[in-house]
Amino acid sequence: MMAASLVRRDKKSTAAHLKADLNWTDNSSGVRQLQELLDCVLNPEKPAADTEALDWCKCLIAGGEGFEEFCKMVRSYDNATLCGLVWTANFVAYRCRTCGISPCMSLCAECFNNGDHTGHDFNMFRSQAGGACDCGDSNVMRETGFCNRHRLRTGENVPTVPRDLLLMSEMVLPRFIICIIQYLRDGYTEPDTSTERDLQKVLQQLEPQISFLEELTKMGGAMRTVLTKILTNQQIFKDLSMGQEENIYAKKNYEKYLSALKNSGLVSVEEKAQSGAAEPTLGAEAGAGAGALGLLVCITMRPVSCVIFLDPSIMDSLKHKCFLEELLFWTIKYEFPQKMVTFLLNMLPDQDYKITFTKTFVQHYAFIMKTLMKSQESDTMSNRIVHISVQLFSNEELARHVTEECQLLDIMVTVLLYMMESCLIKSELQDEENSRHVVVNCSEPLLKNNTYWPLVSDFINILSHQSVAKQFLEDHSLLMLWMSFVSFFQGMNLNKRELSEHVEFESQTYYAAFAAELEACAQPMWGLLTHCKVKETQEYTKTVVRYCLETLQIWFDAIGFVDEPAPNQVTFHLPLHRYYAMFLSKAVKCQGLDLDSLLPHQEMLMKIMVHPLQIQASLSEIHSNMWVRNGLQIKGQAMTYVQSHFCNSMIDPDIFLLQVCASRLDPDYFISSVFERFKVVDLLTMASVHQNAVLDGEQERPMLEGALTFLVILSSLRIHLGMADDEILRAEMVSQLCMNDRTHSSLLDLIPENPNPKSGIVPGSCSFEEMLSAVADFKAPVFEPGGSMQQGMYTPKAEVWEKEFDPIMVVLRTVYRRDVQSAMDRYSAFLKQSGMHTTGNPWPPYKERTPLHPCYKGLDRLLHCKTLHIVIFTLLYKIWLDHSNMSEHVLCMVLYLIELGLDNQVQEDKEDEVRCILEHCHDSWFPGTNLLSNLHHVINYVRVRVPETAPEVKREKDPPPSTSAEASNFGQNVREAQVFSLVAERRRKFQEIINRSSTEASQVVRPKSSSTRWVPPGTPPQLVTEILEIRESMLSLLIKLHQKLSAKQNSLSVTWLEDMETNSHAHGDGITAIERILAKAATRSRQSKRSIQEICGKVSPPVAPKKNSPTDKKTMDKDERRQRARERQQKLLAEFASRQKSFMETAMDVESPDADAAMDLGASEVMESEVLYDCVICGQSGPSTEDRPTGLVVLLQASSVLGHRCKSDEMKKLPTTDDEHIYPADTCGAAHDVRLALMQRFFKDSSCLQSVSIGWDGGVYVQTCGHTLHIDCHKSYMESLRNDQVLQGFSVDKGEFTCPLCRQFANSVLPCRPGRSTEVVSWHMPTNKKTAVLVKEVEDLQEQLGLFPVSTTTESNLSKEMESFIKDIKNTTQRKYMDYGKNPGSPDNDFLFMYSVARTNLELELVHRGGNLCSGGASAAAKRSCLNQLFHVLAMHMRLYSIDSAYNPWTRLTQLPVVIGNNQEVPMLFRDCPSLLIIFVLTMPQPLRKEHFICLVRMLYNLQYTQALASLSAKFSPEERQAWSTSGALKKNAVNAERSYDALLSHVIGELSKVKTVYDVNTEVSSVWSPHSIEYSLQQFCLPYLRLSCLLQHHLYGDKLSGCPEVEEFSGLAGCLGLLAPALQPSNPIYSASCLDWTVNAFDLMTQWCSEVTGLSDTQTLLVQDPQWASPHLLHLPDHYNIIFQYYHKKACTACKKVPKDPALCLVCGAFVCLKGLCCKQQGICECVLHSQHCGAATGIFLLINASVIIIIRGHRFCLWGSVYLDAHGEEDRDLRRGKPLFLCVERYRVLQQQWVSHTFDHINKRWGPHYNGL
Repeated sequence: MMAASLVRRDKKSTAAHLKADLNWTDNSSGVRQLQELLDCVLNPEKPAADTEALDWCKCLIAGGEGFEEFCKMVRSYDNATLCGLVWTANFVAYRCRTCGISPCMSLCAECFNNGDHTGHDFNMFRSQAGGACDCGDSNVMRETGFCNRHRLRTGENVPTVPRDLLLMSEMVLPRFIICIIQYLRDGYTEPDTSTERDLQKVLQQLEPQISFLEELTKMGGAMRTVLTKILTNQQIFKDLSMGQEENIYAKKNYEKYLSALKNSGLVSVEEKAQSGAAEPTLGAEAGAGAGALGLLVCITMRPVSCVIFLDPSIMDSLKHKCFLEELLFWTIKYEFPQKMVTFLLNMLPDQDYKITFTKTFVQHYAFIMKTLMKSQESDTMSNRIVHISVQLFSNEELARHVTEECQLLDIMVTVLLYMMESCLIKSELQDEENSRHVVVNCSEPLLKNNTYWPLVSDFINILSHQSVAKQFLEDHSLLMLWMSFVSFFQGMNLNKRELSEHVEFESQTYYAAFAAELEACAQPMWGLLTHCKVKETQEYTKTVVRYCLETLQIWFDAIGFVDEPAPNQVTFHLPLHRYYAMFLSKAVKCQGLDLDSLLPHQEMLMKIMVHPLQIQASLSEIHSNMWVRNGLQIKGQAMTYVQSHFCNSMIDPDIFLLQVCASRLDPDYFISSVFERFKVVDLLTMASVHQNAVLDGEQERPMLEGALTFLVILSSLRIHLGMADDEILRAEMVSQLCMNDRTHSSLLDLIPENPNPKSGIVPGSCSFEEMLSAVADFKAPVFEPGGSMQQGMYTPKAEVWEKEFDPIMVVLRTVYRRDVQSAMDRYSAFLKQSGMHTTGNPWPPYKERTPLHPCYKGLDRLLHCKTLHIVIFTLLYKIWLDHSNMSEHVLCMVLYLIELGLDNQVQEDKEDEVRCILEHCHDSWFPGTNLLSNLHHVINYVRVRVPETAPEVKREKDPPPSTSAEASNFGQNVREAQVFSLVAERRRKFQEIINRSSTEASQVVRPKSSSTRWVPPGTPPQLVTEILEIRESMLSLLIKLHQKLSAKQNSLSVTWLEDMETNSHAHGDGITAIERILAKAATRSRQSKRSIQEICGKVSPPVAPKKNSPTDKKTMDKDERRQRARERQQKLLAEFASRQKSFMETAMDVESPDADAAMDLGASEVMESEVLYDCVICGQSGPSTEDRPTGLVVLLQASSVLGHRCKSDEMKKLPTTDDEHIYPADTCGAAHDVRLALMQRFFKDSSCLQSVSIGWDGGVYVQTCGHTLHIDCHKSYMESLRNDQVLQGFSVDKGEFTCPLCRQFANSVLPCRPGRSTEVVSWHMPTNKKTAVLVKEVEDLQEQLGLFPVSTTTESNLSKEMESFIKDIKNTTQRKYMDYGKNPGSPDNDFLFMYSVARTNLELELVHRGGNLCSGGASAAAKRSCLNQLFHVLAMHMRLYSIDSAYNPWTRLTQLPVVIGNNQEVPMLFRDCPSLLIIFVLTMPQPLRKEHFICLVRMLYNLQYTQALASLSAKFSPEERQAWSTSGALKKNAVNAERSYDALLSHVIGELSKVKTVYDVNTEVSSVWSPHSIEYSLQQFCLPYLRLSCLLQHHLYGDKLSGCPEVEEFSGLAGCLGLLAPALQPSNPIYSASCLDWTVNAFDLMTQWCSEVTGLSDTQTLLVQDPQWASPHLLHLPDHYNIIFQYYHKKACTACKKVPKDPALCLVCGAFVCLKGLCCKQQGICECVLHSQHCGAATGIFLLINASVIIIIRGHRFCLWGSVYLDAHGEEDRDLRRGKPLFLCVERYRVLQQQWVSHTFDHINKRWGPHYNGL
């Protein structure tokens, strides 16, 4: 009852009252009251969503204070020294490898930025699984990397917490936590029991409660300590867990919990009952009770000695002793809800908690993995698990602790076995029926979805700690278990070669298989190997090697392997072999162990070698297209096997293992095995024809090349045979760089990580960067003119090509065969360039090898064995005689083997034993095994087996020659067998040697029965034995080949050895290689030298033993034909290239045709009457006519570039703090809008619309590529494009197309006017008419306007096209950029828009010329200019409007008024002179005579000058104005007063001062004006007008623009426009006033103009104007990208107030927008597209904050432009994947700005796509 009354009272006062009670020494009544209150408040039977309980808890904990104040208070006692900030997926964090001790170390942005990491190897990354900040934790990172806050350990000197502060928390929280737990128990349902299993719902209801716990953890150390006490105290758990006796709900709840616990063991209760629980000792496997059980036990549980006594707790159900354990249990049951995970992790900075939690986690480990396997959402769950485990296991101290106390390693290995056990199948390798081996099934979801990775990654993580790895390596039973785990992967994903038809379904399981071997086998192996680096750890290596061999033996027995691999099968997965190989390598390299002590007996070695050799042969088969019926995936496997992330764990150990076997087995046996595996035994015959039972003809050559290349790799690769780590790194780097230039990041990625970690500095080894700078040069990122952006690249130094290029290493490391070719091409390009080898194609250079480690010396015996020498001899002979299937590559490899043999001699002391073996050999091919002595041994006769049809078969048997010596020779040679009967014999002998003791083993050797071979249909011809007469030695064959290659007889003179230079032979072709070998042989043996000289003396051309067989003829012809075809192709290509070049030259020079015409006329030559145009579609040339008009290919685009210009030339800065802003008011577009609006307030609309120009924002820019076409041709071209279904980057419906000739993007055709050039001549004639006469003529011309109808009778095609072009122009921009009038759609509006188009194009051309005309000449822009044609079309159109002639501006310019009109017109001083000029030009009859044009310019200059004076006078201070007024008044009566600025200035001041309002605004003017500064100011004011007039004159009349220095620009332009009389062009500086030319009294005219102004108020703003604008710029960006990223990636959008998922920045105006954000969508258009329309008239340039790249939006299309931020190696980092610091590339940014200003985005960027308004 008491509680009920408390509940009704005010929460705060109750809390305060209770807190007071509890503070007494006898607090029992307080405790009782509190408990009763809590019973009532925290009743789990109430719905969880009811927040009342939560409010009570907050108040009670705060003890009557406000909760916020309480939080602050507790925070002040925070004693934590760690940061511990927990984040979830997608959070941006940092990792510094320089500071990290553990590779998993990470820092939050705040700690990173507050620490000092300059010059460190760090990167920013987006967290995938979530993580926590390690700042302050010296177990994980070095203290130097801590941030200021955690370095000072501020937490240590915090005062102790007062007892009463957290008193209430200690009382209330246990009840609160059990309440949460009870909700969790109640809400949980087993997956199988309920149909609607909605765990998410339960969690959503508990959201506020769990968030509250999270809030508590963030209060700091003091509160965490309280929570830790509660969570880990076993007594509290006991008291509360079951609930009180009388509470039925609590009991029911507890029972639910117990039943949930029942199945928490690794093996469920039911399974245990089945298997009788009698064998707990057998560990995980025993409980499986499934089919795989028997297999597993027989594999794992071999000798009884290693039965493991696992802690039964792994197997049994869990038992909980505290809240923490049960909370974790429910966290697992509910599949790791994010909030719970974050809460559990937020507690980690508390050390006591950390230890308890880690133990609890380990205790639940098996249960976690069991839950994971069943989970539907295994991906999310995996991430959350790793989020927790990485925090616990990265700490060595903690990992060691739980390994010792909780058997962490046992648990992990057992659980791994348990996991894999669920997906085992019987292995089909070797003996399908009787195999007892089981492997994992790669198509199981467990492997396919990588479900095992959390477990494996934890395992790898703890093995990285030395103390843990030591325990693992010392625990033999664990090692045994681990080996049996690895053997599950041995032979998985078996491929069987399809022989009949193509597979129906290509399985992609190989991804899973490779990933599994890499992650589950190889990575733990590398982890263990890092701890076996020193002598002291020898024992570990020995143990691992011993267990590897035992497990391999078991495996061989299980698959029933004897000596021959099953045909047509291959598996790429031999992890046991690879473990064995890598531990052997480490033992020899680092621990000084003797190899022989670790090797098994010969027979075992022979078995071990079989499967790795099978893989090498299969690689060759796959590349020879023998597996083509297995689909593409088999190629994928072959590539993955050698790919950079896998090669060091796959192909490298395999080759090393084969090298070990080769160095210890009989070399003849090894060599013959190789050729047999590669199926080329039958090819190795002296006969020119042979049968091959296993290969097709076209497969023989690649297989032979493969076998030889493999032998070369085997005998020359030194990666594990004595190279130091630095040398390996160097070799890897060189081989990658030789294939292609590489970026830094791709190089990092391509170089295998192990055994060289690239990150972190390994003591005593060279760092990646140092090595890179030693072997490569950096090529800075360049921007190619085509617009493709290059990254910074590394390219090999010249001396690397010269001395270190190693083709063998390249072959080993290439994933694609084309890379080998690429490396060779680059090598030959280098040789050509450096002049070392200029003719023909060079051969791969031979590279000397580093000496072998003494342990592997036996490998050289491979090169010195008779079998190899016989093969070499046979091949040299076959190549010399052009037998089929021989190639340059074969010869190259044969020579390589000879040279390797010459360079690696075997010690001579074995000579004796070799001799004694010789006695028993039947082969008299060669006397000994030494290559050097065998080289000059002559072989006379060889017996061959050939088909009867072969040319060698002698038709009539010649008796053998009679001379006795010859006869005996012949008899001896009859005994000589052809090589490979010998091989079979050797193998049989070798088996006998091994199996001498056991009789049954000798029967095992299967005879070569035909059953293993696939015999082609059709019976082969019978084989007969023939004897060939050869009489050659290897040396003589080499010399003959030299002749053959050099195509000269006697190519080597007798004395060539003496004349030879030794050094010239490193690079060259086959000829050089042979010379080099002969020279080596000669220097190393006198006998060889003699033989060489002898042979050179009597060399004769090659003669075959019998005439060449027809097949040889064929091949020779074939080669010849090929050669000829190649030459023809070269010729064609060259011709094509020259054509293309000449086309490009003409295409680049296509002037706009009129400009040509006009320019010629400028030189006053009379031309034929019409301009001719070429149509690029039909190819006809002709004039443009009214009926069949020709048009220019043009691109129309709306542009706001001009509107974005500012007054100052400085770029605006992009804001990167809250204090910085960008104000758009000072832009050109804004200023013009304001001006027009002001005018419209005072004056008549129609007049306003003729006084200014628009188009600063959204003006239409017209550009052309200069090509012309008939408009009817164009229409049919568009039709064909419309029907073309190919995906184009443009929209045909919108009229877009690409120029048929140069493929430039375009969207309209500008009609060319028919060229009438008869009266043209008279246009240009300079006249001496008086200005007054001209003025009158102009006036008369304007009067005539009404008399000019558009077309006399009907509309011609031309005028139709012109109208449609005008329509195109209007459709190009948005309505808002056309309607500035008060009544939209009026003719005045249209008129304004039309002449503004001309203005926009002129202004833009000025901008492209750099803002002035100083450079003169026809700029690149002018070359492609279409302004002349454009003016013509606009003029045609504007003729439709008549200017109100009653009030023609011309009269106001040139006459004194008779009557002053009404005040509605815009005063002349406010009108824009360039606009008036354009209006006059466009509305007067065409063509306009030049004299009239000049007259217009002059009259308008007078007005412009007066405006300049008025504007200037408004800037003066009143005193100054007074002074100038008086001084000027004196000069008024001077002779040339009308041309002196002071007189005119004083007049203007006087007139304008008549009314106070003009000058009354206070202008703060500090400067004093001198005559010089006034003159300068007036010139600057008039310059824009003069530039525009000059440009206009250039386009209308083709006048040359003469360049001039900037200081003389004014006089240059004035001269050009004829404002200065020729006599008046002096060298001294000219005055702007001297250009004036008045037709009436200047002072009167000025008075009139001023009087129009003085009657108005508020006019000063209109009077003071400044026509000068700086050139347009994009925003100024900071040098470091991080500055932008940190400020914007968390910034909220101004529109929707949320942080955008993809934030973007407009680089033109700095607007911050949501890319693709649905939040800011309007009328179905996303924000970026909207902004591009508003800011750039449909052109937008956006920087994507999270990707560092720039996208361009142009109308309905967009493209990825690239990035202007590059890392230190000149590379982009798209999507910030690498997270390296990025710096602004000024060059690229300039190019971006250049493309924006010149409107060339469409032409330069090629990859456009539609954005459907979705950006």
